[in-house]
Amino acid sequence: MNGEQLRALQAPLKAGYKADPATALVILKSRGIIDRDRMTVTIQAPHGTIVSGIHPTAGGDGSTSCSGEMLLDALVACAGVTFSAVATAMDLNIRSAAIAAEGDWDVRGTLGVSREVPVGVTAIRLLFEVDTDATDEQIEKLIQLTERYCVILQTLKHPPTFSARRINH
Repeated sequence: MNGEQLRALQAPLKAGYKADPATALVILKSRGIIDRDRMTVTIQAPHGTIVSGIHPTAGGDGSTSCSGEMLLDALVACAGVTFSAVATAMDLNIRSAAIAAEGDWDVRGTLGVSREVPVGVTAIRLLFEVDTDATDEQIEKLIQLTERYCVILQTLKHPPTFSARRINH
């Protein structure tokens, strides 16, 4: 797909959202089944099953995905798709590209070893490896626009309101 094709594909969507902003609101959903014996959660995603468990540094056996790694996976997936769309819109010739995310997590917070250590990932680095003839300025702009339009990245930078509650089954 080239930039012109992408713009043609998105033009009627954008026009519709401008005409009726309420149609742009999407409620994303995820649901998992908790297995207390295995200490895992099984998520029935639209294209397959994902099983999440405890990271080995917190007592897991390493046979399942850790939710912290899944957070980075979501970031890599979203930023990668956004990067591709923006590069297409900019008509940049990208021969190949790879993206990685690294997150700093001190397990002591999660395990309650130290109350001074925060629970969760405290720093994230997003790394792009790009083979292209594009200039450094074009790649910098591409990365800036990827950051601007990546849903997961922006959600991490500007956390949403959050609530947790019990529902009856």
